[in-house]
Amino acid sequence: MLNAAVEAAPKIGPPQNIAIVDPSGTLLAFIHMDNSYLGSVEIAIKKARTCVLFNGIESADLLVASQPGGPLWGIQETNGGLVVFGGGLPIRDGQGRMLGAIGVSGGSVDEDIKVAQAGLDGLK
Repeated sequence: MLNAAVEAAPKIGPPQNIAIVDPSGTLLAFIHMDNSYLGSVEIAIKKARTCVLFNGIESADLLVASQPGGPLWGIQETNGGLVVFGGGLPIRDGQGRMLGAIGVSGGSVDEDIKVAQAGLDGLK
């Protein structure tokens, strides 16, 4: 999965930071691609952690609800900091059980999502 995401990243956009966590949010694998943003290291990890902390909700799915006046306003300040924009996707087995998550940061949100999806596609 990590190799598939690394291979896809230059085809999609800039170098990326890619994190894989288990269902508890523990970091299992990480790569900081050459020349990717150092500031995105923590963002990639937190995108993956956000996904598993909420039972596989994609990080992007929290964006609207976490805006001022929304029902989850302020959620990004909980759990040591969450990321509520795209790039965190759940890793599931064939029965739909969550095995962990992948988080990607370093490009635009759309690029991050595409690289994360390429990582998931590498499992197939």
